[in-house]
This record gives sequence, C-alpha cells and structure tokens, in this order.
Amino acid sequence: MPEALKQHVEACYQRAEQHFQRRFARPEISIKLRGQKAGVAHLTENKLRFNWVLYQANQHDFLAQTVAHEVAHMIAHQLYGLRIQPHGPEWQSIMREVFKRPATRCHHYAITRTPRTHYLYQCGCAEPMPFTGQRHQRVRRGAGYLCRRCKQKLIFSGETRQQ
Repeated sequence: MPEALKQHVEACYQRAEQHFQRRFARPEISIKLRGQKAGVAHLTENKLRFNWVLYQANQHDFLAQTVAHEVAHMIAHQLYGLRIQPHGPEWQSIMREVFKRPATRCHHYAITRTPRTHYLYQCGCAEPMPFTGQRHQRVRRGAGYLCRRCKQKLIFSGETRQQ
C-alpha cells in the first residue's frame, strides 16, 4: 500500500471531520481494483478500492481527485445513508465545499487494454464464431451452443484470435 495514498485518504477524512464537526469511521483500503475504474467505494462494507495501475500512471491527479471522489462517497453515505443518488447534490456538495475539488463523475486517465483471446467455433456457416474465454470454459464443462443462423451445433475449431 503506497504511503502517499493512505496519507491522502486520512487527510480527506480529517478535512471532512473538521468541516462537519464529527468523527467518521475509517475504511479498509485496497489497491487491488482492476480494469477501467480508478476507484470504488463499497459503502456498506466501509471499504475503498483503488486501481494500482492507474494510480502509478497518474499519481498527482489520482491523489487530488480520485481519492477525494471516493472518500466523498463514504462521507455522504455516513451522513445521509443509502437513499441518496451516488453523484447527487449531497456528494457534489462534499466535493466542492469540503474538498474544494470539481464534482466530476469520471476520470480521463489513459487506459491500455490487454488483448483478449477469442476461441473460434465453427458450424455450417462460412464465418467462425468467436467465443470469449468464459463461454469457451462453459463448453469445456459440457454446455452446448447452436448457431442462430444455421441452427447447427458450434464446435471448437482449435484456433484462437487476439482482439
């Protein structure tokens, strides 16, 4: 866990406590989030998850904006409960008034996508049908699929393609 990330989460909580004149429960923090999301607040579990790859590539903005964004969700939940909109006026107010940050919903970090393997299945049609790894595993466990056009069973051709 990067010390700067933990320190910034704590600084956000201290700022919120000073603003609202009350104490807030600290969350568990994880850096195991993957994919396109920079951060996620699990409100009922009191847990913050951050994307390590995006943190490393965008440290300054990540600490300033993403950490505040996710902590604002936690603060809004502790103040107003679950019945508020995720990016509604309560959350926006915390972002602007407490953290002095723009209340933006999405990040604009560059995301590199890893190529996905597609498993090629054949039927009576000329074109092979690409299956995701998940669907391919279902076939290996006994599931069967029919072509929507020719209604024949799709059979793994033994070939894969990166996309």
